[in-house]
Amino acid sequence: MPRLALVLHEHAMLYEVAIAAEVFGVDRSELSPGGAWYDVVVACPERSPRHWLPHLPAIGVSEIGEAAADLIVVPSTDSPGEEIDPALAAALREAHANGVRIAALCTGSFVLAEAGLLDGRIATTHWMHADDLARRYPRVKVRADVLYVDEGDILTSAGKTAALDLCLHLVRRDLGAAVANDLGRRLVVPPHRHGGQAQFVSPPPSPDGSGLARTAEWARSRLDQPLTVADLARHAGLSSRQLARRMRAEFGSAPLNWLHRQRLARAQELLERTDSPVEQIAASCGMGSAATLRRHFRDALGVSPSEYRATFRLA
Repeated sequence: MPRLALVLHEHAMLYEVAIAAEVFGVDRSELSPGGAWYDVVVACPERSPRHWLPHLPAIGVSEIGEAAADLIVVPSTDSPGEEIDPALAAALREAHANGVRIAALCTGSFVLAEAGLLDGRIATTHWMHADDLARRYPRVKVRADVLYVDEGDILTSAGKTAALDLCLHLVRRDLGAAVANDLGRRLVVPPHRHGGQAQFVSPPPSPDGSGLARTAEWARSRLDQPLTVADLARHAGLSSRQLARRMRAEFGSAPLNWLHRQRLARAQELLERTDSPVEQIAASCGMGSAATLRRHFRDALGVSPSEYRATFRLA
């Protein structure tokens, strides 16, 4: 039976704790041909919300090594970037040095980064906190566009329900695809979403009234038309080079990349709010054809327009 230590640190968030407890802490040995399931203990630093999981055995963080865990799961924190309990940081580093896998859920990535375990590694977190993670810990290669990252001994998930995807991925690794598929059906969720699938981030906000805002709004009102960098520069009264510098400074993106994101955002909005066919939406956002829209949509979001609409269609 895989031995798992769930770290119930003082800033842990209930949702991700509950996900880990549901996936690993409920005995589902009947799903496994060999009858194996996870043997879970809760590692509790000082001021831990231990009462959340009274049915699971508890240990102190200094006992993680003695527990001989095969896997440590660190749930999200409501205080990303704050200094963590030194005893917890030391325990995580020691466990990792001894070959224990460590998985962080959502903003739990900040806990691993603070312990120095993400230096030089690719990691992800909730898209709303990805820039902060990259700024605070510049040695971490942050990916804001994936559901989870599996680096073998260190795993990180994106926000909220992506934590469930990572937990099911771990079950798939440890106990096999058939067990993970059966568990997914029990939990009434897709049994497997590839880690490389994009997070469903919010579309880029409308520009404010400064700088290139007028040109941006002009372009957004003409997304059904072919637009070039020269068109944008002409409207802004700038050269193409000047426009590129200004757009990187104001929008953090090159002109064509910004324009492409606006077209995708328009497609997302139309898929959520209208019953228009994909062909019509492709024309409305300047993608030309349904095939082109499907290709760009899958490249950017990891799903087809129809799958996106089924997930986010507004009543």
